[in-house]
Amino acid sequence: MPTPPNQPGRRAVLTAGALTGLTALPALSAGSATAAPGPAPVRGSAPAPAHPSSTPDGAAQRHRWRTAVIGGTGFITGVLFHPKVKGLAYARTDIGGAYRWDSRTRAWTPLTDHLGWDDWNLLGVEAMATDPHHPDRLYLALGTYTQSWSGNGAVLRSEDRGATWKRTDLPVRLGANEDGRGTGERLLVDPRDSDTLWLGTRHDGLWRSTDRGATWARADFAPEPSPAGQGVTLLVAAGRTLYAGWADGGPALYRGGSGTGWEPVPGQPEGSSARVPVRAAYDAATRVLYVCYADAPGPNGQSDGGVHALNTATGAWTDITPVRPGATAPDGSRDTFGYGGLAVDARRPGTLVVTTNNRWAAVDTVFRSTDGGRTWTSLKDRAVLDVSATPYLRWGEQRPKFGWWMQTAAIDPFDSHHIVYGTGATLYGTRDLVHWAPEIRGLEESAVRQLISPPAGTAHLISGLGDIGVMYHDSLTASPSRGMATDPVFGSATGLAMAAGKPSYVVRTGWASGGGNGAWSGDGGRTWRPFAGQPAIASTAPGPIATSADGRVLLWSFVHWDGSTHATHRSTDNGATWTEVPTFPRGATPVADPVDPRCFYAYDTATGTVLRSTDAGLTFAPAATELPSGDTQFRLAAAPGRTGHLWLSAKWNGLYRSTDGGGSFTKSGSCWASYTLGFGKAAPGADYPAVFQVGATGPTTAVLRSDDEGATWIRVNDDAHQWGWIGETITGDPRLHGRVYLGTNGRGIQYADPA
Repeated sequence: MPTPPNQPGRRAVLTAGALTGLTALPALSAGSATAAPGPAPVRGSAPAPAHPSSTPDGAAQRHRWRTAVIGGTGFITGVLFHPKVKGLAYARTDIGGAYRWDSRTRAWTPLTDHLGWDDWNLLGVEAMATDPHHPDRLYLALGTYTQSWSGNGAVLRSEDRGATWKRTDLPVRLGANEDGRGTGERLLVDPRDSDTLWLGTRHDGLWRSTDRGATWARADFAPEPSPAGQGVTLLVAAGRTLYAGWADGGPALYRGGSGTGWEPVPGQPEGSSARVPVRAAYDAATRVLYVCYADAPGPNGQSDGGVHALNTATGAWTDITPVRPGATAPDGSRDTFGYGGLAVDARRPGTLVVTTNNRWAAVDTVFRSTDGGRTWTSLKDRAVLDVSATPYLRWGEQRPKFGWWMQTAAIDPFDSHHIVYGTGATLYGTRDLVHWAPEIRGLEESAVRQLISPPAGTAHLISGLGDIGVMYHDSLTASPSRGMATDPVFGSATGLAMAAGKPSYVVRTGWASGGGNGAWSGDGGRTWRPFAGQPAIASTAPGPIATSADGRVLLWSFVHWDGSTHATHRSTDNGATWTEVPTFPRGATPVADPVDPRCFYAYDTATGTVLRSTDAGLTFAPAATELPSGDTQFRLAAAPGRTGHLWLSAKWNGLYRSTDGGGSFTKSGSCWASYTLGFGKAAPGADYPAVFQVGATGPTTAVLRSDDEGATWIRVNDDAHQWGWIGETITGDPRLHGRVYLGTNGRGIQYADPA
């Protein structure tokens, strides 16, 4: 689902101009223990310097980690079938790592969960490559952003299909979550020499390795890179000749790779429809190279495009565009779009598929040709979509959409009728060219914003997510049967809260597709009703929300996507009417006392002050002062079942605790960093809730649990389960001691129980 206009999704591209005071995160070698806590890529806060500390407090406890099933939810930017091994395929995503298809279980296996906190920028996969002659070899080019604060990219190389890795840090940055992330693979194994690899970059030209990715050097490639451009968009082999797509002006396609260097391909198409080569594929039987073009790299912003065929034997070009963009519809709108995904059928010469992209009015489609592009059939026209395994794909409508952000397509080299294409939320596949269903099991790519574990009821979990709103998890092993929360449907959720003394009452806020930016539920989050009214600012700056312990008072904070803040509002009639709370610190997150409905709290990060209300949110007054300040991501949490027990996660400033309603705080000596914190069921024999946090007692930022009110901590995760940046949200289960739910920034919801 696209992010609503002028509203930030987790896939929004950050620009250096929108951020100030950022420092670069240095690339670290594999296995480095130096702690450099990274930011949430969506928020763009600065990493902290390394912090000297003691060894971790206590041994790690073994847990069984699993992924809560939703099914996809993110942008599938690339799919590769291995040309010589049946059932072997790989997928890449923009912020959620890479996966290998397991044909026995018909599920995807994550390959990059081992990347830790310091390596948050490597969860975006810019490109991947397989070796046709050595099926066990796999290469990944990793790097999410090219901004100066993001750190350099890296190449991972595996000899066992991604089970284990060796790593080389690059001197350049890659941009797997920037414009152009759905273009062709920028990484290629040279078909003439398996030891030689090529890597196309956005701003630093073409690179070459002659030792299977262990070392890299700049290649002799004529076009001059642009600091704001796309650079090399694709690399593809056509027999023994290599082709490179170029997006920064001048010729769009080059050929070379041999000792003679690189040269523009003669006679290539020109014009806006051929400005950016998006994908290319070679039909070895006919010696034809097919190329998709658009007037922008995508996934958004395309309005023109075409498909062209190059006969590599004769050098002749042919325009084989299925439908020309720009036609006028009966309602007067123009049918504008580009072309994206492209694949050839290895079993049937002259058979290929292409996808449209950014075709919002008529809806994107997959075109298929069996005669080299002379004639085409739209597979959408007869398509029957089955999304019963992932009901959220209906987006609150009766019928699911065929697709959007369709920039990758692949044909199984062992089954001509097995075609897949990626979208902004899933990977659809067919085995008969008519019936389509998500082939997404095991692949989860949501960015998780909020988590609630109710103390009773069917669902152990309710989640607020980037791009796909709120989910009621009636099962953790199947996609939520109700799909996305509706009335209204949200893009990204910005707030989610449950009344501690009345858990049937839940409220949520977010970027709406229509129908308001807030809603309430009286049945624990199963069904929803929109607020009857909302402040005018809500539509452009919906922020976090809190509800009093009895559910009678709502406090709604407003934060614009550009960081500007606005007055918090209060409602006592279930969201029908709202009034400003002038004494509430702008931009702060309201926190309700879980026992006393008269008490609310807020943390003013600008001044390092905790404010509290004892009149049900009407007024706020300063309490504790001189606490850490200057970072909008410090987080205040209230311990369940206790009045005035507050915990403050102040990132690398440490963990603070108050037992007097924020009047005073004591800094914890058991950990030096705390990024997010939550609570679960008390341990047997204990009378205080278990405390979970993402923090550090030693050199490693990890998932931690304390059963003794923060005196000591045990590590819950391990080196194989790290998921990059995990500092947004965490909570325990109030019904099951030891169970923890963890939000990731691209690998969905992870949860664990002691083994």
